Amino acid sequence: MNNPETRYFCIGDHYVKVNFLDTTHNNMNLMRSYYPFLVESAEGHELLYEITIDDDLKPVAKEDKERIRVFETGNGDIIVDEMKSGGHQFIFKDLQGTECCLLQASEYGTEIKCALTGNYDMRSYGIHNAMMMGYTIAGSFKDTLLIHASLVRHNGYGYAFHASSGTGKSTQVSNWLRHIPNCDLMNDDNPIIRIIDGKAYIYGSPWSGKTPCYRNIKARLGALTRIDRDDHNWVEPLSPIEGFTSVLPSCSGLKWDKMYHRMGDTVTKIVETTKTYILHCLPDREAAEVCCEAIAVKEQ
Repeated sequence: MNNPETRYFCIGDHYVKVNFLDTTHNNMNLMRSYYPFLVESAEGHELLYEITIDDDLKPVAKEDKERIRVFETGNGDIIVDEMKSGGHQFIFKDLQGTECCLLQASEYGTEIKCALTGNYDMRSYGIHNAMMMGYTIAGSFKDTLLIHASLVRHNGYGYAFHASSGTGKSTQVSNWLRHIPNCDLMNDDNPIIRIIDGKAYIYGSPWSGKTPCYRNIKARLGALTRIDRDDHNWVEPLSPIEGFTSVLPSCSGLKWDKMYHRMGDTVTKIVETTKTYILHCLPDREAAEVCCEAIAVKEQ
């Protein structure tokens, strides 16, 4: 057994502590997308959560837990149980149905234990999901959420595009990057939104899907826009209530009562402070230009 190792990360201006009890198989090689978020320590900062990777961790006995449900994610299943001692247990399975990760989280998600199994790919998949789950649970108590969206920064503001898979959010962002001046890609799959002092901010994250865009950057949230296909390009402004129903389904996390209610509270604060839209569009340059003209923040 190798010596234990501790690492600290600043993700979305929240600090996370990761303890590897044995670095033989579990170490930073499993977490390459997290290097831009690595910091020397969290001294002087409150931890969002602390996660300990311990392959000797065992599942809670059947009589000491109650099944919530099995969630199908599209990338594998997640089995969720409520532990009678408090908190929740999660078992992550990959697309082949093989268990990759056992995770046990305290009630508020601040203390997490995790066991990984299998080869490098399975362990990397497991720790990736464990870190996201920890962030989602603990963040839900801190006006923080992950949203399944592609994120572009334009003139200092972040514009998040969300849609059903295959609808064209990445295409829309690509057209912004190609045709709209002063743009850069912040994240292409799971950016972070936080409410701080009554204002909405959006961050890059270590979770960016198939596009390797792992940037530790921050911007004011300019707008949230849902992409819908159409035969011409036009932008539909949404009321706060319409914005809520548009944005909430795109928030990353398991949809069960306790977590979903807290996510809903944060979305309410977001749509009260941020404009929301639907972009009805074709996948072309004009769509980006029409959208930018309609949603970009006009400096006073």
